[in-house]
Amino acid sequence: MQKILKDKIIEVCNKKIATKGEHVGVSFYAFFANKNDNPELLMESAKWWIMTHKLDHFEKAVKIKNLVNGISTK
Repeated sequence: MQKILKDKIIEVCNKKIATKGEHVGVSFYAFFANKNDNPELLMESAKWWIMTHKLDHFEKAVKIKNLVNGISTK
């Protein structure tokens, strides 16, 4: 996982947890704007989410943050 994606996921999860609590859910779309301005990073996120970890569409932000923190970056 690229460092830019890892950092973005942790940032978004931290913000969501801070504003909505530890039970807030996120999808991989939460890490991107509503426009497709970085399709490679979006596909990397989708592959990690769907193919690698076989996660549901929505998962707890705390769970995602913990998963990401266990991954070494390039």
